[in-house]
Amino acid sequence: MNYLKKLVMALFCLMLSPSLMAQEHPGIMLTKKNIEAVRKGTLTYPLLKKSWLKVKADADKALTETIEVPTPKDAGGGATHEQHKKNYTNILNCGIAYQISGDKKYAAYVENILLKYAADYNKWPLHPKRKENHPAGRIFWQSLNDFVWQVYTIQGYDMAYDAISPKNRETITKGLFEPILKFFTIDCKDTFDKIHNHGTWDIAAVGMTGYVLNKPEYVEKAIKGSAKDGKTGYLAQIDQLFSTDGYYTEGPYYQRYALLPFVIFAKAINNFQPGLKIFEYRDQLLAKAINTSLQLTYTDGTFFPINDAIKSKTYETAELVYGVDIAYADIKAAPDLLDIAEKQDEVVVSDAGLKVAADLQAGKAKPFAYRSQLIKDGSKGNEGGLGILRYGSNDDQQALLIKAASQGMGHGHFDRLNLLYYDNNTEIFPDYGAARFINIESKKGGDYLPENKTWAKQTVAHNTLVVDQTSHSNGNPGVAQQNYPEILYFKSDKNLQAVSATERQAYPGVQMTRTSALLKVDALKKPLVIDIFQVLSDQPHQYDLPFWYKGHIIASSEKISAFTDRLIPLGTKDGYQHIWLNAEQPVAQNTGYLGILNNKRFYTVHFASESKLNLKILSLGANDPDLSLIESKAFMLSVPEAQNQVFFNIVETHGNTNTISETTTGATAMVSELRVISSSKEQVRVSFKVKNKPYTYQINYKNKENFIKLN
Repeated sequence: MNYLKKLVMALFCLMLSPSLMAQEHPGIMLTKKNIEAVRKGTLTYPLLKKSWLKVKADADKALTETIEVPTPKDAGGGATHEQHKKNYTNILNCGIAYQISGDKKYAAYVENILLKYAADYNKWPLHPKRKENHPAGRIFWQSLNDFVWQVYTIQGYDMAYDAISPKNRETITKGLFEPILKFFTIDCKDTFDKIHNHGTWDIAAVGMTGYVLNKPEYVEKAIKGSAKDGKTGYLAQIDQLFSTDGYYTEGPYYQRYALLPFVIFAKAINNFQPGLKIFEYRDQLLAKAINTSLQLTYTDGTFFPINDAIKSKTYETAELVYGVDIAYADIKAAPDLLDIAEKQDEVVVSDAGLKVAADLQAGKAKPFAYRSQLIKDGSKGNEGGLGILRYGSNDDQQALLIKAASQGMGHGHFDRLNLLYYDNNTEIFPDYGAARFINIESKKGGDYLPENKTWAKQTVAHNTLVVDQTSHSNGNPGVAQQNYPEILYFKSDKNLQAVSATERQAYPGVQMTRTSALLKVDALKKPLVIDIFQVLSDQPHQYDLPFWYKGHIIASSEKISAFTDRLIPLGTKDGYQHIWLNAEQPVAQNTGYLGILNNKRFYTVHFASESKLNLKILSLGANDPDLSLIESKAFMLSVPEAQNQVFFNIVETHGNTNTISETTTGATAMVSELRVISSSKEQVRVSFKVKNKPYTYQINYKNKENFIKLN
């Protein structure tokens, strides 16, 4: 336990008394002392005005509709599920509308709907539907959704508080909020004390409710855990779930989701108990987490979809609107955050949103600074990490990501040393993400599909090495969680950016090391992607290195003869059963290339191997009776049998085509003659030519000072 944590704990114990700070409502995102300034801001600053008008329109719409508080019965995406979600949004919007407009009709809506909930809540048993492996809620099919409901609802209640009669406030507290607090802390105790995003939402809901209702015992439990010993609770969540770089162990998608309860509860703590200096905790870790979350997006705003991830999510999501506003207004007013806020085109109608909108109007924004960086994983920053290499402006940027992080708990995939490549505002080598149609009830109730386990989590679904057609750690998350890759090297210079990591535990007796780089050479406009994957083993194995790609194959060193009258699955398990083998071709002299056209740009993938190499052309869709798998294509570099092996790949990004003017430029690749010169435990040497100029590229695994040499 570090000094600052001890200090926060000590201050917390001193400051927590039967009465917290003088109770003023509202007191969380929108505070009483700033109401007049925010009201004025909605007339003055365009982005705040736009955000307010949207909230008001939604609140006005809610007032025209009959209040419905149905008995819960449907799974995610079903009618009752969606109605209760709509209700908490309406409660929040009407609470804000009351504070900004001063019109009590909005507060009356909050009062009336919460009285209905208070009348019915204790009649509801646990939800009749159950989400697999998750405890049920009372309002929703999993308790997580109940926690989310309360995080939003308590804000709306806080804003309507002064307009609700004391008698009705007591009815709502006794009939709804106190039973919710009991359910969240006692019935859901295992979740409340769990170091996991479900636990974070539970803690935030309880802590915020404790502040609003002036129940310090619940605030104390939220911050210090149910036993009030600090081993669980909010501070323990921050300590254990975030690395020193602000990386959330479950990956970018869940980092986005978990950020909201972390930052909004921090905002509540800061408002009610500013002496705790919660935003300073662990060297401003929450600010780092928000910035890291943004750094884990491509320039189109989409999150890098590693682990279980819905790929359409961007930083425009509500969680990051809250995060960016709070980070800018309450922690550090970094001007490039304003660039993100402008792209989000929304602020929270609140104290923080006022400051963001005002500074945007004042012209203080600067372009968001995407950086090449190594983002470390693990609470101590020693459990691998993500290597992100970037080149070019935000309008047309190359981004290369190597995943060498820990498993990521239950949402992790078996994809050690996975590679993702983006360019020209699109995916080139993508990740599948999660197999899930979220909130689409007809697709397994909106839950994760069976194919998430049989396909999306499996190693062959990713751009990394598969040994003997078996997934890393034999597909066992408990085993995978116990270890992590080692980062060997990271460099970010103008002409050479590189990351290297090794994995020793994915397969017994097999060491995998991937060294990937963006290399700028004078003859080419775009840096080359240099990717060297070395495998060392004490036994011979089959090695498969797939590259899932977007676009169309337009050229090949080998004549590819696709099967025209038959398709067979590539294998029988570990994801191979879902892959159609479209073509297979031995590679002459173990070196060749494939040309891909994607988003009007050419990508030539040059490859060479130490051993006999087969090129396999693949597509996804086998053994998919419910037609749940998303169309995907891959080429696979496959070595039927070898002990030690080096895959040497170069991705050349070049030229463009214009379908309107029917012109094509730069379609011819300039890279040639790839060769693996030598390899050992200490060193790999390869060579290639660019416009007939020879280059030798050498990796020295034991020499950190001269890890990569280029001649």
